[in-house]
Amino acid sequence: MRILQACFLLGVLTSISAFADQVTLTNGDRLTGTIVKSDEKSLTLKTDYAGELAIDWKSVQGVTSSQPLHVQLKSGETVVGPVTSKDDNFEIATQSKGSIEAPKNTISAIRSDSEQTAHEKSLNPGLLEGWAGGSNIGFALTRGNSQTKNLALAFTAARTTLHDKLGLYANTVYSTNDAPFATPSTTANTVQGGLRYDHDLTPRIFAYGTVDFQTDSLQGLDLRTVPGAGLGVHLIKTDETTFDLLAGINYTREKYTTFTRNFAAASFGDEFLHKLHGKTILTQKFFFYPDLNDISEYRATFDFGTVTKINKWFGWQNSFGDIFVTNPPPTKKQNDIVFTTGLNVSFTH
Repeated sequence: MRILQACFLLGVLTSISAFADQVTLTNGDRLTGTIVKSDEKSLTLKTDYAGELAIDWKSVQGVTSSQPLHVQLKSGETVVGPVTSKDDNFEIATQSKGSIEAPKNTISAIRSDSEQTAHEKSLNPGLLEGWAGGSNIGFALTRGNSQTKNLALAFTAARTTLHDKLGLYANTVYSTNDAPFATPSTTANTVQGGLRYDHDLTPRIFAYGTVDFQTDSLQGLDLRTVPGAGLGVHLIKTDETTFDLLAGINYTREKYTTFTRNFAAASFGDEFLHKLHGKTILTQKFFFYPDLNDISEYRATFDFGTVTKINKWFGWQNSFGDIFVTNPPPTKKQNDIVFTTGLNVSFTH
């Protein structure tokens, strides 16, 4: 009877093993579970005894899968089927092409059915999917010897796909001096916003279209509208740092309280982003817009900001912006500087 029980238990264990994926390491160890995904850095194996394990890809000598896997080759081709391997050569048993051999160093990714579905969806997300960004709010109030209030709001969001990027931004600063007979009682009232769409033409070159809006009551600016387009180049594009140069043309329409003007302008600029120690993101933008009819007249913008994460959702944000106009209305200053600091709430969708 005990012999029968032992044989039954051995059969159960053998059948379980037969339906499990197996990963063989370079040191000879073998791990069983379900292969979820892998890239050129690590392989994720889901186990019943330790949850999901991240295994260094360099430590993987071979795999054997009971399930079909989607194997993406560096050539760009993706083949599907159960995988076996021997001596760093992977063999994929496809239904349409039979067995295909691929050396380990030619494989860029491996995905299960569910991971492949999620990957394909990420390449072509719906318009409301794939967004990431944050909002910033700051408020100050004084009473007594001083009677002021100040409100600063900022919003940014970006949707990035394999070859496209759509970005939105908006910020506003409103400040008043509430003391009796204070002149002016409104000491700041500016709103900025816009969007930009980028499309990669090559891994380095991209085309972009943009439109920006601004109002500034103290400068007498009712509305500035600036649509534009051009080309950009990714000089640096890594996980930690990006640095782009952009050049194009735009059409500026400015409606001030006392007059309106329209003109075509060139645009030249750069954008820089760097992640410091994984928790702080530093950004910088500079653009120069010379009037094509009179290059002595121009507008320039400079933006610098940092976001430091406190946890997954909250952070501390600082933002500095300077807009310079060579020919504002009479009695108005050429520079408008906006600095905000406050709590940042991030989101993803």
